Amino acid sequence: MLPYGDRALLVEVAGLPAVAALRSALARSPLPGQRDLVPAARTVLVVLDRAPSDLDVVSLRRLSLETPETARAGDPVDLPVVFDGADLADVAELTGRSVPAVVSALTAVEFTVAFGGFAPGFSYLSGLPEDLHVPRRATPRTRVPAGSVALAGPFAGVYPQASPGGWQLVGRTEAVLFDVDRDPPALLAPGTSVRLREVG
Repeated sequence: MLPYGDRALLVEVAGLPAVAALRSALARSPLPGQRDLVPAARTVLVVLDRAPSDLDVVSLRRLSLETPETARAGDPVDLPVVFDGADLADVAELTGRSVPAVVSALTAVEFTVAFGGFAPGFSYLSGLPEDLHVPRRATPRTRVPAGSVALAGPFAGVYPQASPGGWQLVGRTEAVLFDVDRDPPALLAPGTSVRLREVG
């Protein structure tokens, strides 16, 4: 555990399962004065309304990091996807599958939002089968269209707005991932289940 400014602690853990467990435990039993939790790949930032204390550190060390229950509140968020991405054929070749088999595998997965980052509304979706892990592109694109569904390493994700990017593009969705006039603005929050549904 590391102090992060004067009102937060950065908790380092082993990986995504421990991040999910810690986030879930602190959501159920928050520290006194806990204002926000910001999960990442191997850390959880615990934001407080006061300076952290030694008691906070003790409480965090005592939390169980067992894998959280697989059942989640509510139904999965359904993202309609047209699978016509510029890199879909390359992903099929890299994974030794046909294009229809890649699409079938992606639509069979129930992803979980592990954490957000990169841009407002961008969520790193975990749960991608290991045999669909593909590297980032050797040369990133200078502009990836908003709504592009993409893969990189162990994650899937959707670009919320047009931006540079190096992930492998497999499709596109018209779902609005981030809207400042919506409450909350981000469609996907950590812990949310997500399904990709193929549409024509």
